[in-house]
Amino acid sequence: MLRSKFRSAQGRLDQLPALAADLVRRPVAVIVGNVPAAKYAKATTATLPIVFVYGGDPVKDGLVASFNHPGGNVTGVTFLGGLVGGRRVQLLHDLTPQAGVIALLIDANNITSAAELSDLEGAVHAIGLNRVVGKVASELEIDSAFATFAQQHAGALVVGNSPFFTSHIKRIVALAARNALPASYQQREFAEVGGLMSYGSSLSDAYRQAGIYAARILKGERPADLPVVQTTKFELVVNLKAAKALGIEVPPQVLALADEVIE
Repeated sequence: MLRSKFRSAQGRLDQLPALAADLVRRPVAVIVGNVPAAKYAKATTATLPIVFVYGGDPVKDGLVASFNHPGGNVTGVTFLGGLVGGRRVQLLHDLTPQAGVIALLIDANNITSAAELSDLEGAVHAIGLNRVVGKVASELEIDSAFATFAQQHAGALVVGNSPFFTSHIKRIVALAARNALPASYQQREFAEVGGLMSYGSSLSDAYRQAGIYAARILKGERPADLPVVQTTKFELVVNLKAAKALGIEVPPQVLALADEVIE
């Protein structure tokens, strides 16, 4: 019988080296994790198989040699985590056409944050709106960012793609509701706990693909021989209860595009 061991840094990147070292010492047969976890695991072992799930470019960031021929002990799944800013901003604008200032909540520690911020800022500028950026690196800074958004009269919010934000999902959704900020998130889980809408790659599909790779490795295949998978499945989720609380009437064209409508 196969057994799994779960380790979480709870958004604290400084905990990852020790967690990775602990798994390598045990040892486990394969490590599966997001990119910060995979990078620390790779730095800890050159032999234990590692499967990552990543919303960026694993070649550029040094995880693999190439998509088709990863080499070494690492392979995984990539998805367009942050670089769908144009679509996310446009969908949010369709719901909140009166908003002249869009707030952008960005994880300062995320290795893909610079590219994501550039993508979002370009999208905001393209439709003629202003933006206010809140870069956060701790839980306390999340509250400070929302205070800044209120001071700058932001009328809507785009929350960046980040494991750190996912670990504080209920707090962020609650702060958006408290500040009456219609918000767009990258992961469907935010809409499921009360956020207005989410649009992005399907994380469940990405992790399903990672699970398939982990199983193949357990059966004897090598990470070096498994090409990096690029997922292309996107999901739009709209929460009508949240829209009603914000006084927003969701346009029929947005509802028609939704993969799921939460009532």
